[in-house]
Amino acid sequence: MTTATTAPGEPAAAPSPSTSRVMETRALSKRFGDFIALDALDIHLDRGQILGFIGPNGAGKTTTIKILVGLLRPSSGEAVICGADCRRDARRIKKLVGYMPDRFGSYDNMRVSEYLDFFGAAFGIPRRARANRIHEVLETTNAAYMRDRYVESLSHGMQQRVGIARTLLHDPEVLILDEPANGLDPEARVEMRQLLLRLAAIGKSLIVTSHILPELARICDQVAIITNGRLRAFGPLAEIMRRVSQERTIEIQLANREDLPRAARIVDAFHGDAGASVSDTELMVRFRSHKSEDELGDLLRDLVDQRVRVSQFRELQADLEDAFLSVTREDGDRARIDAGAGTKAAR
Repeated sequence: MTTATTAPGEPAAAPSPSTSRVMETRALSKRFGDFIALDALDIHLDRGQILGFIGPNGAGKTTTIKILVGLLRPSSGEAVICGADCRRDARRIKKLVGYMPDRFGSYDNMRVSEYLDFFGAAFGIPRRARANRIHEVLETTNAAYMRDRYVESLSHGMQQRVGIARTLLHDPEVLILDEPANGLDPEARVEMRQLLLRLAAIGKSLIVTSHILPELARICDQVAIITNGRLRAFGPLAEIMRRVSQERTIEIQLANREDLPRAARIVDAFHGDAGASVSDTELMVRFRSHKSEDELGDLLRDLVDQRVRVSQFRELQADLEDAFLSVTREDGDRARIDAGAGTKAAR
C-alpha cells in the first residue's frame, strides 16, 4: 500500500524511514472558560504501533481526538502528526489522519462500492484512481465480497469493516478508531482484532479507544489512561501494571477440600487481615498482598509444613481492567481529598 501525504490520489514521498515517531502531543491543553477539558497531555505514537486510549466518559478522549483531527484548536501546547502541526496545518492533517467515529454514518439505498466512491470523491481522489483504491481498501479489510451489497443490509460487524475501509481511502498515516469493537459479537471482535493488527503490520499507526479492555489489551503496544483531562498512566501495559498495581492477587489451589479452612487460617495468620476468599467449588484460596517474593515463599513453606496439600501457588497476572480501575480509583480518592480540603478552607 502506498503512502499519500500530498494531494489525495497522488503518490508522494513517504516520511524518512529513520523517523519512526508519527504522533506526539506536548503539554496539550484545552479550556472551555473555567473548565479544563484537557490538561498538559504528553503522549506519542511510533509507526506501526497501536495506542489504546482509554478513560471514563468525560475524561478528555473526545477533546484530544478532535484536536488531532483538526476539528478543535488547543488552548495551549502542541500536537504534531508526521511533522504537521494540528493547530496551524489543519488541511495537511486531514490528509495524514483517518478518523472513524463510534457511530457508523450511511445513506439508504447505497451499495458499499457506491458508498466508498462517494467518500473517495469527497477526499478528492480522481475518478480513475478511485476504483483501484476502493478495490485496495476492500481487500485490506476483507470486505471485497460486500461491494455490491446495500450498506444498510449489513450486520454491525460488516459495517464496521466498511467504516475502516472508508477511513483508509485517502491512505492516511494515522488511524483514529473510536470504539471499533463496540456492539460486535465474539467472532466479529476476533475479526476486528486481526484487522487492526494487520493494519499495524503494513505500517499504519493506530489510536484506538474502547471500553472492551481485554480486547484492547491484546493488540496495544502502548496504553494511555486519562481521567478528568489528565494523563494518569502512559506506556507499555506491563510497565503500567508495575507502576499502578501496588497489590498482587495470589491464588492457592488445594488438592483436598478438607484443607480449605486450615489454609485460610494460615493465610490470615501470616498476612494479618488478608481478607482471604475461599472457593469450595474451585478448591481455591485467594488473597491480595503487598508481600515480597521471599515472604510469599515463607507462606508456601508454612502451608506445606502444616500438611496443607497445595497443588498450585501462583500470582494472577493483572490486566488492563485492573490498571484502569486502579488509576480511576486513585483519581476518585484524590478528588475527594481535594474537595474535603476545599470545604475546610471555605470554613
